[in-house]
Amino acid sequence: MNKASNPKGKNLAIVAYITFIGMFIAYTINRDKKDAFATAHIKNMCGLVFGLLIAQTTQGYINQELGDVLWYVAFSLWLYSLISAVFNKEPNIPFLSKKFQEWFTFLD
Repeated sequence: MNKASNPKGKNLAIVAYITFIGMFIAYTINRDKKDAFATAHIKNMCGLVFGLLIAQTTQGYINQELGDVLWYVAFSLWLYSLISAVFNKEPNIPFLSKKFQEWFTFLD
């Protein structure tokens, strides 16, 4: 998609990245209207939330330093994905975005 056209689900895609609550709000609104752009970003955010949970669990129970690294990676990927949504791009985290689209089909 080019920058000149705004996809219909752009606002929902951006809302999905505003904490995990935003993901649930965007999912609820998107259930009725089914926008592919928003759905892709909602699935991507769901994967990032799971990554953050893994980072937090690792930090608290396994290894503090490894948890910190995972948290920074999850945060960086979240920021990258948010910027992608703002600039009308499909989620494009190498390898992970495709997997998130496959794994989270229940969010369709």
